[in-house]
Amino acid sequence: MSAFNRRGVLGLGAAVGAAAVAAPGRAAEPGFLWGAATAGHQIEGNNVNADIWLLEQVDPTVFAEPSGDACDSLHRWREDVAIVKALGLNAYRFSVEWSRIEPAPGQFSQAYIDHYARIVARCRDQGLAPVVTFNHFTTPRWFAAAGGWENPDSPDLFARFCERAGRALAEGMSHALTFNEPNLALGGRWSANPPPPAFMERMSACIAAAGRASGSDHFSLLMGDKDPRPMIPHVVAAHGQARAALRALRSDLPVGLSLAIPDEVAVVPDSALERKRADVYQPFFEAVADDEFVGVQTYGRDYLGAEKSVEPPADIPRRANGKEWFPAAVGNVARYVHQATGKPILVTENGIDAEDDAERARFIPEAVASVLAARDAGVPVIGYIHWSLLDNFEWLSGYGPKYGLVAVDRQTFRRTPKPSAEVLGRIARAGRVA
Repeated sequence: MSAFNRRGVLGLGAAVGAAAVAAPGRAAEPGFLWGAATAGHQIEGNNVNADIWLLEQVDPTVFAEPSGDACDSLHRWREDVAIVKALGLNAYRFSVEWSRIEPAPGQFSQAYIDHYARIVARCRDQGLAPVVTFNHFTTPRWFAAAGGWENPDSPDLFARFCERAGRALAEGMSHALTFNEPNLALGGRWSANPPPPAFMERMSACIAAAGRASGSDHFSLLMGDKDPRPMIPHVVAAHGQARAALRALRSDLPVGLSLAIPDEVAVVPDSALERKRADVYQPFFEAVADDEFVGVQTYGRDYLGAEKSVEPPADIPRRANGKEWFPAAVGNVARYVHQATGKPILVTENGIDAEDDAERARFIPEAVASVLAARDAGVPVIGYIHWSLLDNFEWLSGYGPKYGLVAVDRQTFRRTPKPSAEVLGRIARAGRVA
């Protein structure tokens, strides 16, 4: 989910759902990916060289609490992989932390490269497809201090990191995502409820404090206090260069990126819908022209008025917390994105923040059914990956939101699968919603 608000393609076309043929030396991929997702900073703990870690520590901060030990998955990752396997899923999406692998410019940690390579290998040993994200919001502190994605050198720096990590990871990976939701900052500009000025002032003060702590007067991040539009060309270039670097290591590696896209509904005749899409999605739809797939991340609907998003209609079905109940949003988005790009679709995130897991257990079958209906209608959907495997650190909101299929004790880190985890596992084992 939003950094500041929470939370190769095999078997395409008619072949989606059939078993794929493995390349020499690699295990065959499952025909349809059923998985759960995590992100390094949200689960690993003590990611001290990351820009977000620093923003959590400074005064003032915009974070409800620091990430701290998170879920201690830096040490308990084997248990996490085992849970994915035990649930009956066949894919695990996780991210590699750039700030661990390159803690200082040009200084690469072979120990951490080996660490992530072991996760890929363990997934393979367990019959799980490793879906690896190279940037899930966080960047190294030194990168942010050098101007982040405003820096014209940023595409080269990101591609260099992907190439170095990819040397150890590419051969075993199932799919590679260069970026997680790089369009999210653009989408915020269309929100019906933008952050109030007081929050943005505090955000600016937080980033300025991080800059002072780094000895930088241009500390910058994509989901920060600046207009993201000047950064987007560098992010798009970084995606292209990273894709080329990874393909140079393994020519048949499926590479894509994920986008945050709600199911959009126009509520007036001349709505802002198409203008929003041109602004928020089109740069990335053009960027994926040479990709093998597009990852979609959907958490609900967005209603478009004449100028921007508006509040939902009063008569929509709602959850206990007042938010809209519409699990089928993700299937609608899969249809839209395929129509807009012509690319196969991988649902890389979909879920709900729910204290009552019974809501999640009801949500999953309806959401999955909408995805499978899109596939049955001809959309080449290659998988459904739920957010998230664990209750984890949800960025600005700290540990309050609960998106996980698995509860994590904040003191002992004990993992306890919830009933919703069995619901998703049962669907995955059957390959359909009963």
